[in-house]
Amino acid sequence: MKKIRKGLPQSMKIKQYEISISPKKRGFHLITNEIIDQIGDISNASVGTLCLFLKHSSASICINENADPDVRIDLENFYSELCDKKPYFTHVNEGEDDMPGHIKSTLIGINLNIPVTNGALNMGTWQGIYLNEHRNNAGSRNLVATLTYEPKD
Repeated sequence: MKKIRKGLPQSMKIKQYEISISPKKRGFHLITNEIIDQIGDISNASVGTLCLFLKHSSASICINENADPDVRIDLENFYSELCDKKPYFTHVNEGEDDMPGHIKSTLIGINLNIPVTNGALNMGTWQGIYLNEHRNNAGSRNLVATLTYEPKD
């Protein structure tokens, strides 16, 4: 049986950031670079984890294809068909896009854990981080980013 070390090594670092994402129109948006630009310490990490938490209930975040923009259009069309304009919604005081936004946020999620290796996010070649804006007229969105890492030598 392999022994598991208790606690973090003394050289391990934990840093937390509040990230603001510029307002986006309704749809699925690639935001990988906006996140990396606001977290300078990733380049100093040998190994670690980036935890992202979106502080909103009518938007979501996920990881998906970063190459073909048609993927983002198809996702928006799919989730809109699935969730929009249902006659049985009772939470309608904040607009017809609010309750569908809450449902999409619940289905897709508001947090991610991404491995960090050799100073970069360790994702697949064709993967990127999406902000999924589910409201028609939303403002900026805020994330908490917690980077736990072992610095490079």
